[in-house]
Amino acid sequence: MSSKRKFSPSTSPSRTRKSKPPFASRDGLGAYIHHPESYPASRVIYHNPSFVAIHDLYPKSSVHTLLLPRSEKHNLQHPFDAFEDVDFLAECKVEAAKLKAIVGKELQRRYGQFSAQDSERNKILNGDIEPPSSGVLPTGRDWEKEVMVGIHARPSMNHLHIHVLSKDRVSDCMRHWKHYNSFQTEFLVPLEDFPLAEEDKRRHPGREGYLDRAFLCWRCGKEYANKFKRLKEHLEIEFEEWKRE
Repeated sequence: MSSKRKFSPSTSPSRTRKSKPPFASRDGLGAYIHHPESYPASRVIYHNPSFVAIHDLYPKSSVHTLLLPRSEKHNLQHPFDAFEDVDFLAECKVEAAKLKAIVGKELQRRYGQFSAQDSERNKILNGDIEPPSSGVLPTGRDWEKEVMVGIHARPSMNHLHIHVLSKDRVSDCMRHWKHYNSFQTEFLVPLEDFPLAEEDKRRHPGREGYLDRAFLCWRCGKEYANKFKRLKEHLEIEFEEWKRE
């Protein structure tokens, strides 16, 4: 009779139950970096040997994406440190511009039909009016101007990630006032501002108190003090007006 299999310490049920997945909690973005091919297109937008672009799992705007550098040298560094490497920073800026263009196209696809600046273009595409004799479509609204690109001064995830998102800040996942201020204040550092000077105050987000500031509407500047529910209601109104610009 064969002997019963014995569990080694490394495979015992109690140890297995206590172990954490390799990309749990603050390391969650690592799964996309290491295995982007295992995710559907609804999650991973594209990937190449150097970067992975994904839809944020908890978006804070109607379109919210993340650019994840795959460089093993840099992807676990704080962005303030990683972007001291000027060559790496240059690569990130080029790739972020690519993703920004994709987000801009998505905004046009979703909201162009409502935009006054896209009206003539839409009428031509819909056959309502004749195209210009030149055959060149009107440019319409520059939707890339409606996209923000930056990093948080104090990132919530361990792996380096660059936010590329629309300005509207309308999402069911915008549930906390800190979420809003993390994208409304200088807590969000534009990628174009890097490399930062040593004396740049954004290197000290806690001291500057960005997250604790009064709520200001991103579009009209109206202050809502600490009334987050009222701010969210106002943002829905601004969202509709922003689409119609």
